[in-house]
Amino acid sequence: MMKTMFAVIAAAFLLSACDEPPPPAAAPPVVAPPTFMVFFDWDRSNLSAQAMTTIQQAAGAYKTKGGARVVATGHTDTSGPEAYNMALSLRRANSVKDALVKQGVPATAITTIGRGEAGLLVKTADGVREPQNRRVEIVVQVAMGSKDDMAYCAALSALYRKTSTRSPAQGPEPEAMAQCAAGNTAAGIPVLEKSLTAAKVPLPKRM
Repeated sequence: MMKTMFAVIAAAFLLSACDEPPPPAAAPPVVAPPTFMVFFDWDRSNLSAQAMTTIQQAAGAYKTKGGARVVATGHTDTSGPEAYNMALSLRRANSVKDALVKQGVPATAITTIGRGEAGLLVKTADGVREPQNRRVEIVVQVAMGSKDDMAYCAALSALYRKTSTRSPAQGPEPEAMAQCAAGNTAAGIPVLEKSLTAAKVPLPKRM
């Protein structure tokens, strides 16, 4: 009798083990976007040879990622007036943007930000010349549009091809269509909308 009871209990344990749901799948690791640092001399926004090498690397990272966005954020150290430093940080970011464009990154894919003395890499007191704080941070972000945005972007591209009388290589529209195809709708949609509106072509309905 006892053997039979133990056998029933063991069978019940086995059945309950089979009924347990499988453990949840591990979440995929979060991959940080590639980040590059470009440093500057004091009160300067021109690019050194080392900075150009870094910018070439950033441009290469952009080209390997479909539908990417590049954010160039300029910073200064704490020496000098805050208002002046804000303008200087933006000049530095724009210098990096110009260099990225020369390396083949579309200007429409680059956002520049000036933060002045905010976001110090090395915390210092006011009025301190710190080389590590005189920098531009370049972040390459994958920015895929939503399904609706991508469908709208594709519709704009098709409409432009149908109605345009320009050579395919003329104007900013071919690059905008390439951005749409890569999923970077934020860069493609405004350019194509502006072109079609200027040509008095009714825009397709957006969902």
